[in-house]
Amino acid sequence: MEQQQRRHRLGQSRRWVIKIGSALITNEGNGLDRQRLACWGEQMAELAGQGKELVLVSSGAVAEGMQRLGWRRRPHALHELQAAAAVGQMGVVQAWESCLQRHAIHTAQILLTHDDLTDRKRYLNARSTLRTLLRLGVVPVVNENDTVVTDEIRFGDNDTLAALVTNLVEAELLVILTDQQGMYDRDPRHAADARLLQEVAADDPRLERMAGEGGALGRGGMRTKVRAARLAGRSGAATIITSGRERQVLQRIAAGEPLGTLLLPGSAPLAARKQWLASQLQLSGKLYLDAGAARVLCEEGRSLLAVGVTGVEGGFKRGDLVSCVGPQGKEIARGLVNYSAAETRTIMGHPSERIESLLGYVGEPELIHRDNLVLV
Repeated sequence: MEQQQRRHRLGQSRRWVIKIGSALITNEGNGLDRQRLACWGEQMAELAGQGKELVLVSSGAVAEGMQRLGWRRRPHALHELQAAAAVGQMGVVQAWESCLQRHAIHTAQILLTHDDLTDRKRYLNARSTLRTLLRLGVVPVVNENDTVVTDEIRFGDNDTLAALVTNLVEAELLVILTDQQGMYDRDPRHAADARLLQEVAADDPRLERMAGEGGALGRGGMRTKVRAARLAGRSGAATIITSGRERQVLQRIAAGEPLGTLLLPGSAPLAARKQWLASQLQLSGKLYLDAGAARVLCEEGRSLLAVGVTGVEGGFKRGDLVSCVGPQGKEIARGLVNYSAAETRTIMGHPSERIESLLGYVGEPELIHRDNLVLV
């Protein structure tokens, strides 16, 4: 009963990241499977109509490029991989746009490298863009920027990227659609009596041993999916790994049906995200707050606005971690700041409506958004 209730709650969650692997997208390397893409597009449109916010992480660029170029085997040379990705990405994006436009849903192409999600300034920029797209009802189609990365194209994978995007947009659920029914206690390709795991903790140390390796088309196997579930769990998201070939798979997940394997995070969403934020970054400066701003942060859990800042220390940049100091001289919070030190000095003490007139532009109305702030 408890497992059933968990599945139901996850199905009702509002924000999902959906990752679909190369073998599914390209029908085992035979070119884009447009019929199946159309089915997934129809399902995503139905979910969007129910009020869900969806981010799609789509593999398949290299595999589609290989098919277009007539290559039967995945190349090893970096320049050939990048060429295949450049050719194939055109087809992947066009296909998804066509599928979702049939349902009057706009798409947006987002190409990222892992560095975009580890650099603090680029992290905030990507986060703001994705959140804006979701607010507008657009489905972002995310892929790794294979045409420019170097080591990522050899060692990266879209499972990991999907997990990082899950952290970025604070999704409640990561759905990984693959060519397997889920995760098994042993590799089902080699063990006929392998047992499907229905629910397991993402940080269970046995999972790494149980996971197998990937196939010829993609870079990820079940092992990368386990790691992705752990990464997604650091911001409190659960992960479902299941077969993308199941009929109406996304609707059935939304209905709470126990498909595939559910990997549960170790912490609640807010606690996990705040712990990650607090542990990853070094202080780059200080903001001194008046009593009203300190009260809003500590008692009401709201964002920090420039109007409540009385002083600035340090030469921080947008995206840096800064300390928030109350009127008694005690640190009360830390957070990722949306403006540089120079910009903050210009707008401090002023209401958010004046940011544009003071700076000539407005990035965010908050100096530090509450999602990027942790009390100490």
